[in-house]
Amino acid sequence: MMPVSAPEIFEHTLPQHVYPQLSLSLADMVRSVPGVAKLLTSVEVGAMVPETQRFTVLTSKSFSALVYEAEKAQLKLTFEPMAITTFLERLYQHCPAGSPLQQRITEVRERQSRKNNDAKLQGQFTLLSLAAMYPGPRAEAVPLAPEVTLHPTANQERLSSQIISQLSQGVELPTLLSMVVEELRHLLQADRLLIYQLSPTAPPGNESHHPVSAQSGSVVHEALASSELPSVLSDQEHLWSIASSESLLKYQQGYTLAIHDVLHNDSVSEPLAKVLDSIQVRALLVTPILVKSELWGLLIAHQCLHPRQWQVQEQDLLKRTAEHVSIAIHQAALQDQVRQHKQTLDKQVEQRTQELHAALLAAQSSNQAKSDFLATMSHELRTPLTCVIGMSATLLRWSLGPLTDKQRSCLQTIHDSGEHLLELINDILDFSHVQSGKATLNVSDFSLTTLVQQLLQVMRDKADAHQVQLKANLKIPPERDRFIADLRRVQQILISLTDNAIKFTPMGGKVTLRVWVETNTVVFQVEDTGIGISPSQLPHLFEKFQQLDGSYHRTYEGAGLGLALAQQCVTLHQGWIDVSSEEGQGSIFTVQLPNQSALFQQEPSSQPLSAGRIVLIEGHEEDATLLCDMLTAANYQVIWMVEASAAIDQIRLLQPIAVIVDAQLPAQGCLSLIRRLRELPGTDQIKIIVLTQEGISKDHQRYLSLGADAYLLKSLQPEDLLRKVNVLLKSASVL
Repeated sequence: MMPVSAPEIFEHTLPQHVYPQLSLSLADMVRSVPGVAKLLTSVEVGAMVPETQRFTVLTSKSFSALVYEAEKAQLKLTFEPMAITTFLERLYQHCPAGSPLQQRITEVRERQSRKNNDAKLQGQFTLLSLAAMYPGPRAEAVPLAPEVTLHPTANQERLSSQIISQLSQGVELPTLLSMVVEELRHLLQADRLLIYQLSPTAPPGNESHHPVSAQSGSVVHEALASSELPSVLSDQEHLWSIASSESLLKYQQGYTLAIHDVLHNDSVSEPLAKVLDSIQVRALLVTPILVKSELWGLLIAHQCLHPRQWQVQEQDLLKRTAEHVSIAIHQAALQDQVRQHKQTLDKQVEQRTQELHAALLAAQSSNQAKSDFLATMSHELRTPLTCVIGMSATLLRWSLGPLTDKQRSCLQTIHDSGEHLLELINDILDFSHVQSGKATLNVSDFSLTTLVQQLLQVMRDKADAHQVQLKANLKIPPERDRFIADLRRVQQILISLTDNAIKFTPMGGKVTLRVWVETNTVVFQVEDTGIGISPSQLPHLFEKFQQLDGSYHRTYEGAGLGLALAQQCVTLHQGWIDVSSEEGQGSIFTVQLPNQSALFQQEPSSQPLSAGRIVLIEGHEEDATLLCDMLTAANYQVIWMVEASAAIDQIRLLQPIAVIVDAQLPAQGCLSLIRRLRELPGTDQIKIIVLTQEGISKDHQRYLSLGADAYLLKSLQPEDLLRKVNVLLKSASVL
């Protein structure tokens, strides 16, 4: 038992059987005490501190009292403020730290007055408790007379509130039922109180089934007034006759059995009387526990050694308690069903996740195999096509003899078709190479003006053939004409956009190429007066093998790879591409490419990188593990964090040279982290690198505008990503 006894100061030692009356008297005083009064009982504490003995404490500024069971089966009553305070402090120490119960005890303790009780209130409590405190011979085993039991309705309300409180706290069903039988036995002053559960395999009350046998149940909870009374938990056979098949049918209909004296009751059969006598039962009160209108079990009260007149209030208390018990049982069953359903769902989710993961791996494997096949076949086809084109060109220029017009036309068709096919194969090869993640930028320094002039020369013949006007509009200051990027990839972008514009612009139309320079970026814009693009087709514009005219006999030639390849080339430069179009009026394609000046610097040496601390904020474990291993192998000290919300304080403390943050953090965690870091003093020297998914988005510019130093694609090869991180940390330039 928990030692929570109060100091023995101004205490009264009383017989234990008066505890229920004293407890109810204190509960009645709550309504009489002016102001706020706090009442706490052992029933509220029992779920959290099971070893606590019975107690009831009332605190207020004008009246306080404590009744509790002490050692050696003694019941003590005290009004001493210091004793009550000490009792509550010891009880507080035995509760789980930070629990709601500790808060409840604190509230009770705060209402405790340091002064003696108000004389009028003290007298009122004395009158209420006088009968219970008077020592007499009937305190041993004689049941209380009806007039001594104070406020039977309060008994019901008090026990009901305790059960409801335990239910709301999520107390396990066995613990709750044990509390109920103990408390109900004390309230009824019964010698024995039982909960008898029927076997769930033989539901009673169903006429179509065989009669329920008397052996179809067992006692699951028992409370005894004295250890000298025999327990039926160890000898279930004694209860079988009480739960006979005939009586079970009555209980199914809500019947309550009250036997005041087993020896003088004609309805008690001789065999049943012998069974009850063997367990010293003289009076009996039984009520059914119905769960969803089905008989779950019985709530049984025994009075031993002497008869007892069961009062209407006592029978009503037993029935109301059985109703609350049935609710608790039903709720526990629902919780079990929910728990089992959750476990089933968890298994299904896990199985489905595994299936989706397997499907994803299969799709990735299939996609990789397709890309490898395209690359291999494109290479194998390009070699013989080069010979076809070269030999047809040679025959056209240096024929061994005169050619007829028909022969020359056929050779020209062979040559032109070969070049067209080679161009298509080159696009497929480039696209598969870029999509597989194997492509890298080969940056160089070049003139933007020269680039545009060369493009106009290449596309002029095609524009003239389509009778389309092609012109350029350059706004490039001489001092900013030099630009660093992958020249071949930029040419691919511009040729693809210009070729599409000419192709889809009718005769007499116009195609304009505009170029201007912004802060550390160059903007290319291709505008045409062509057929335009419908809103329904815009979302699919950059998909591979996508044609605006999907019919078999298309008006416009092409495999639909040009724009997809252009987008991939823009992605390699960490730029963005956008389109605006009006059907029947024309389209405007805009490309923005960052200056790749950092990549144009001298390649890092093969020596180990200088040591430095990097904070990685990444929510995906696989990505984080890969980055940690890669950076650690490069001699960086990596600190991995999962959530951005807790990273600010750590970054301020660690002072890393760089922070690498995943753009896909929940609740815009990436943008919030960048903004907060740049607002903190002393973080100007920390580089911020944003990791983004495959694709192009104007959100990249938001990262840079908020203060990020660079954004890198997760799809980059580890060597390329490490090289860019190393270059960034050694340069103040923006990638």
